[in-house]
Amino acid sequence: LRLAAMQALQQRQRVFSSRSAVRASPARRIVSVKAMAATQPRRASDEDKMALIKKVECFIFDCDGVIWRGDSVIEGVPETLEMLRGLGKRLFFVTNNSTKSRAGYLKKFTSLGLNVKAEEIYSSSYAAAAYLESIKFSKKVYVIGEEGIQQELDLKGIKHLGGPGDAGKQVNLRPGEYMEHDHDVGAVVVGFDRNINYYKIQYATLCIRENPGCMFIATNRDAVTHLTDAQEWAGNGAMVGAIVGSTKREPLVVGKPSDFMLDNIANTFHLKKDQICMVGDRLDTDIMFGKNGGLTTCLVLSGVTTEDVLKAPDNKIHPDYYMAELPELLSIKSQVAVRA
Repeated sequence: LRLAAMQALQQRQRVFSSRSAVRASPARRIVSVKAMAATQPRRASDEDKMALIKKVECFIFDCDGVIWRGDSVIEGVPETLEMLRGLGKRLFFVTNNSTKSRAGYLKKFTSLGLNVKAEEIYSSSYAAAAYLESIKFSKKVYVIGEEGIQQELDLKGIKHLGGPGDAGKQVNLRPGEYMEHDHDVGAVVVGFDRNINYYKIQYATLCIRENPGCMFIATNRDAVTHLTDAQEWAGNGAMVGAIVGSTKREPLVVGKPSDFMLDNIANTFHLKKDQICMVGDRLDTDIMFGKNGGLTTCLVLSGVTTEDVLKAPDNKIHPDYYMAELPELLSIKSQVAVRA
C-alpha cells in the first residue's frame, strides 16, 4: 500500500524541464511548458485584478518573497490580506521552508502583525508528516532537517531520530571504520538543515541503500531561500542533492511543485480548483504548482524571480498575471465592496 501510494504521488509530481513535457495520468490534465510558452507574460491591469477578484474564491500564497522577506513583512501586505478577507475570500499560506512547524509559523505571522489561523498554514514540514500519515506509515523516520519536521512528526505520532540531535556528530575515518544505523528506519525525510554534516549524509545514505523499502522524501528542492532580507541563501536543493548523489535515488517531493499540499487543502476545505489563485515569487515551484493543479496563477516580483528572468526568451513558464508585489491589488480597493 505504501509503495503504491508513493508511486502514485511520484507520478503526479513529475514536472516539466525546458526540454521535455511532464507525463500526465489520463485522468489529470498537466499544463505543458510548451503551451505556457505560447502566451507572453501579462502584467495585471486594474481590469485584470477586478476579473481576478470576481473569479477567485480562494488565494494560496507563498510566504518568503510574497508575504515577507526574511524577518520583515512586505509593506502593504497586511492591508491587502485584510481587503481580501473583507471580500469573503479564503486565504491559505503555503511555504516550502521546513524549518518551522505550523505552530512555529503561526508565531511568525503573529509577530509580524498578521492575523492568520493555524489551519490556514501549510508548511512542507507538515506535508511530510501528513503524507506519511496518509499511507499509514509505522516505522521510524531519519530526519535531515530542523525542529519543524520533528514537531510535525510528533503531532502525528510518528517515531523519528536524527535532526538537530545529530548536528554535532562527527565521523572519524580510522582504518576499518564502520557506522551502525537503525534498520527499522523506513523513511528518510530531507528538509532544510543549517547544521547538515557528513554524519547525517552517511546515516541517511545507509538507511536508503540498505533498509529494504526505505523511502527518500524531500520537503522541497528549492535552489535558494530567503533566510534574511539581505541576500539569497543556498536552499534545500543543496541538501537533497547530496543524498541524491550518494544513493543514486530520486526523492519523492511533498512540497511545491508537488500537488500533495494542494490536494490536501482542496479536499479538506471542499474547494474547487478553478476558483483558486496561486500567488508566488518562483516560476519553477509556485507557478508550476498552480499550473499543474489547474489554478489561476499570479507571479510577484518581490522575491526570487525578476522581470528580466520572467521575460527572458528561454523562460517557458508563464503565469496568468504578474505584479511587482502583492499590495498592487490595493489599486482596486476603492472599486470593490469590502464587507464590514
